Amino acid sequence: MSKPRLQEQYENDVLAALAEKLGRKNPMNLPRLRKIVVNMGVGTAVTEKKHVDEAAESMTEFTGQRPMICRARKSVAAFKLREGMPIGVKVTLRRQRMYEFLDRLVSLALPQVRDFRGVNPKSFDGNGNYTMGLTEQMVFPELNPDKYTRQQGMDITFVTTGATDDEARELLTLLGMPFQREDPKKKKTA
Repeated sequence: MSKPRLQEQYENDVLAALAEKLGRKNPMNLPRLRKIVVNMGVGTAVTEKKHVDEAAESMTEFTGQRPMICRARKSVAAFKLREGMPIGVKVTLRRQRMYEFLDRLVSLALPQVRDFRGVNPKSFDGNGNYTMGLTEQMVFPELNPDKYTRQQGMDITFVTTGATDDEARELLTLLGMPFQREDPKKKKTA
């Protein structure tokens, strides 16, 4: 089985660029992508059980891996939620599937987002992990719009080995993540 295009790019080009930018010689000391977690919370699953199955089916199509069904931990009477009810789906992508998904996300899905100007560069958690949200699953070309008529959003988390947010931002930028450019007019003056 051949390596994904983005994985080859990482090994051949990105590692060398990161080593030069960060001033490190040891390639094991450079930041790398550890995993990608895709999470869909299905709030309407409380009343319609089939919405979780639809979300799981669509996630299987665009990630290439069958998701895990997440269940409620506690009962909440105000939301008519009982402990153990299915309320979401998630999948953890590693190795080749991770690189294939990132490649499709960056090159095919994100350009399909309406009025897209880049992803928010401030959504890092302080430990080198980045989380972004998509409001609609239909940006993935694998999904048939006739089959999935209900709009469903998701959160996508990129877990890196970068020690700081700047290292992780540099890694994701070199892998093709389109971050928003800072507008010099909007910068606050100190």
